[in-house]
Amino acid sequence: MALFSAFDISASGLTAQRLRTDTISQNLANVNTTRTSNGGPYVRKTVVFAEKRSSAFKDVLMTTAGHVGNGVKAIAVVKDTSTAMNIVYDPGHPDADENGYVTYPNVNTVTEMTNLIDASRSYEANVTAFQASKAMAVKGLEINSN
Repeated sequence: MALFSAFDISASGLTAQRLRTDTISQNLANVNTTRTSNGGPYVRKTVVFAEKRSSAFKDVLMTTAGHVGNGVKAIAVVKDTSTAMNIVYDPGHPDADENGYVTYPNVNTVTEMTNLIDASRSYEANVTAFQASKAMAVKGLEINSN
């Protein structure tokens, strides 16, 4: 694996985890949003990742030879429609239905905080990998100068 490929892979991981952190932050900020511009409650969002693929000849050749990969990319930010919305009885709320129930977003604070810790640790791992690659590059330059 080329040195600059290691930088690219780590950088793609950093970018992906930053997007994931931003999405989690948006979910947490809207945990009590019962009415959006579309009219309904906020719906939790998640990020979908995929392997970054390249069609360049050298990348296809390296993949065929057993090369690890080219990094990760975010392919979509999707709404979580599989998790049920939270229904709470609150007849005094302005968004309550005729039976007094309010539909709150399907955001679970504990789940979001767990995901935030996971994204943070993944980001830190990518920073560590980037720093290790940088240290190897510096050592290589030092060896060459002697």
